[in-house]
This record gives sequence, structure tokens and C-alpha cells, in this order.
Amino acid sequence: MNMQDLLDKAKDTLDNAKNTLGLEPQETEAGIYIPSTSSLKIAAPNKTNYDHTNYDNPYTGDKRIMMVCTEEQYMTMENGNKFDTGNHPVEMMVPLLHFKKAGFDVDVFTPTGEAVKVEQWAMPENDDDVKQIYSEYESKFNNPNSIADFVKNDMAKSDDYAAIFIPGGHGAMLGLPEDKNLGALLRWGHDNDLFTLAICHGPAALLSANLNGSDKADDKSERDFIFKGYKMVAFPTGMDKQMPKIGYLPGTMPWYFGDKLEDLGVTISNKLATGSTHQDRKLISGDGPLAANEFGKLSATELLKALS
Repeated sequence: MNMQDLLDKAKDTLDNAKNTLGLEPQETEAGIYIPSTSSLKIAAPNKTNYDHTNYDNPYTGDKRIMMVCTEEQYMTMENGNKFDTGNHPVEMMVPLLHFKKAGFDVDVFTPTGEAVKVEQWAMPENDDDVKQIYSEYESKFNNPNSIADFVKNDMAKSDDYAAIFIPGGHGAMLGLPEDKNLGALLRWGHDNDLFTLAICHGPAALLSANLNGSDKADDKSERDFIFKGYKMVAFPTGMDKQMPKIGYLPGTMPWYFGDKLEDLGVTISNKLATGSTHQDRKLISGDGPLAANEFGKLSATELLKALS
């Protein structure tokens, strides 16, 4: 047996072991994958940590929250495999539960008004609260508002919103960071003192604020990045680089949003996703699905304070 035969045999043995341990990503269609069974047990539990916080003085005014979601579903990895992604349901629904309890209405937006894509494999099947709020919002997810239309027709005169909320899931890295209309929206929100709420991979969308209004994605705004000098937490690059090893991702990611944010002067303070949150001025961030409850609670509390 030559060296190549030995290497091939070792690879086969490793592949068989990974299959036995449930560490291989699951192929649902040709070339399209969801996370391995083992990583789903760890990263997508059947119940969330939503704690049913009640707010003493719920909001009764007219300001709403603008929820910015992805309309793209598949991330192509470096090896050509496609990851079936979208927005993470826990990072969407648990904050929505807090916003509802705190008295806030939420409008759903995608870049062009196409349906929101959701990581259905991460839906916590034993969590009745999450399933209920998902059912309430399902028609909005299927027929969202268009960011492009809002920016063109309504943004300049709008005073309807108190916050822009960007949930995570790897799908937040698809389309949103390159969307010039979202960039205009975020700069408008910043100029008008709106809160920006971003969790897990949601901060990837903040990169769009460094685009100007031209059609060229590499053209930059003439002014400094609006979040330059800010500190935040997000899903860490180091963990994303490890995800293929446990089969959560079907290959190495094509890029890492944390590196790009740090290049623009943002400090990402966490190295692990442990459920941490952070507030810097009107930017509130969370590091992943474990943070969804505290992130939603902090966001709702700060909004109520600001609008009281």
C-alpha cells in the first residue's frame, strides 16, 4: 500500500467516524446542506430561554420598530457546497416577544420585498411562545415591506420608527452588507437618533452603511463609517472558523464579517458566543441565540426609557 492509499484510507476512516458521531452536515437536496445532527443538538435546542418579562409601563405611542431581514437563503461555501440559511428563528422571535410585551409594533422589511428566509431547522419545536409569535408574524414574513421602496418614497419624511432591528443567522451576511438602500437607511437612522439593534451575524448588515448611493458596491461614503469607534458583541470569527469541524457548516465560509467591521474601526469585544449583550450609545448588540432573551429585554427596556 502506497502513501496515497494510506491517506485515502485514513480519510475514509475519519469520514465514517464523523458519520457515526453525527458530525457530517446533512444534505437535504443535491449540494444543499443543513447542520449535522450533533451540532443541532448543541446549537438549536427545542426550547429557548425566553423569560416572560413583564414591562410595568408598556409603550402606548406611535413609534414602531423596523425589522430588517434577509431574502436570500443559500450561502455558497469555499468548496461549492451551499448552506441552507436565512435568519435564525430564535434571534427573530425572542426579541419580538419582548417588543410585543413592551408595547411595540414591528414592521418587517427585506431589500426588495421578497419573502423573509428563515432557518427552519433551528425552530425550537417545543417552545410554544416562539411558535405563537411566529404564527402571528408569518404573513408579514411572507409579504414584507421593501427597503428600496421605503428609502425612495418615505424615508426622508418618516418619523414612524424608534429602532432598526437586524436579527442574525448566516443569512444576514447575504445581500444585506452590499445593499446601498440599507446603507442609506442605517445612516438615516443614525442621523435621526434611532436605536440600531443587531444580534449574532446581524452586525454584518452594518457594513452596508459604508456604501454610498451609487450602483458600485466598492464606492464608499465620503464620511467616516457611522459605527467607527463603537464597541459591540457579535458571533465571533474564531467560532465560525471552527463550525465546519462539527458539521454545522458544510465548508469554510467565503468571508468573515467581524474582520471587515474591525477594519472599519469597530471593536468586537467577545471571543466566544456565551449569551453576552452590549450597549454603546444607541447600538445594542448580542452575540448569538443564547443572547436573544437578554438582548430583547435590554432593547425593549432602553427603548421604553428613551421614549418615556
